[in-house]
Amino acid sequence: MRPEKTLIVSDIREKLQASPYLLVVDFTGMKVPHFENLRIRLADAGARMSVVRNTFLRIAATELQMPELSDSLAGQTAMVTGETDICAEAKVLKTFAAEFKKPTVRAGVLENAALSAAQVAELADLPSKDVLRAKLLGLLQTPASQFVRILNEPAASLARVLKAKGDALAGAE
Repeated sequence: MRPEKTLIVSDIREKLQASPYLLVVDFTGMKVPHFENLRIRLADAGARMSVVRNTFLRIAATELQMPELSDSLAGQTAMVTGETDICAEAKVLKTFAAEFKKPTVRAGVLENAALSAAQVAELADLPSKDVLRAKLLGLLQTPASQFVRILNEPAASLARVLKAKGDALAGAE
């Protein structure tokens, strides 16, 4: 392989190593302004989209022992990588595709496990990591707060009885 091609494959390999996921996207028929708009939206979500040659991506993925992507590598291909939550990026791609009918997600890889386009769409429907953490924290706090309320109830009941008795004595005078 020529040195410049080796350099390109090396760059793709570095991007794949730095990311816990990979989304393979078909951007056939997209206009440049739409493509740039999508890149900006993905960047806001913490991801980057790179146009790649199928052969170079296949070589880099093979070198990293990633799942087989050959069936997904045809036509105009872009790869989406990032260091944050795959759900947020999948959601950006899904909403963008709903607006402009393009691009289409062909496949994905998460933690070295292959994902189909349908699985990526399911990930897009999930809430973000922060929302899931907040829900989990709420679930963990619920029993503790109920326990505290139960412990405080006898004292609160006693205080209400004493107040009612005090009000009754004040009214009798």
